[in-house]
Amino acid sequence: MRFDILTLSPEFFDSPFKPGVIGKAIEKGLIKVNALCIRDFTEDKHRTTDDSPYGGGAGMVMKPEPIVKALESLPKAGKRKVILVSPGGVPFTHEIAKELSGLDHAVIICGRYEGVDERVRAFVDYELSIGDYVLTGGEIPALAIIDAVGRLIPGVLGSDESKEDDSFATGLLEYPQYTRPEEFRGIRIPEVLLSGNHAEIARWRRRESIRRTLTIRPDILLNAPLGEEDIKFIEEISKNE
Repeated sequence: MRFDILTLSPEFFDSPFKPGVIGKAIEKGLIKVNALCIRDFTEDKHRTTDDSPYGGGAGMVMKPEPIVKALESLPKAGKRKVILVSPGGVPFTHEIAKELSGLDHAVIICGRYEGVDERVRAFVDYELSIGDYVLTGGEIPALAIIDAVGRLIPGVLGSDESKEDDSFATGLLEYPQYTRPEEFRGIRIPEVLLSGNHAEIARWRRRESIRRTLTIRPDILLNAPLGEEDIKFIEEISKNE
């Protein structure tokens, strides 16, 4: 899969994609990441990419011409979507990441200042936000999106099974994980994990996922796929609180 990032700071991406899983995927040719400088698509001697807003107001707005020219310089082969990262976008979720991982090509536009000229949105397929806060630019959200989408591409993770139990992949937060030693500073791992009873381990993990989700993110339980046993377990927890 190919990612093209339209940004005012292409150097921002020089190192983040070198280490780790995404870096290895790039080395293997499973992912290609390319950062284009929006300033390279300006036509004036000052390489102007922003201007004051019509109607007045504080701050500057990114001009549409260089952004759209940068976008039009890219190939359109295969399944391609254009993404604008913005605080006003739709919340980026695991489901959206799964959808994007099926593309051949994703273009991510990184905003800056007071945002982009509204007319840029006519060239955009998705407007995504990574949270209810404002950053100085769209580069950090672009990193987050590429990392979340990239790890879902077949062959990127060492084991494709490992992503099936991730938080949000099942509609719930992930269950607690333990490794050796069996006891650390007086805290033992749950005995069920040592039992070898895979059915009981699966049941424990499901219940702990529900318990953790109910405690930390009860909002996502509303849309989680819950069975009859799950609902009974939630009722038990609620009675004991």
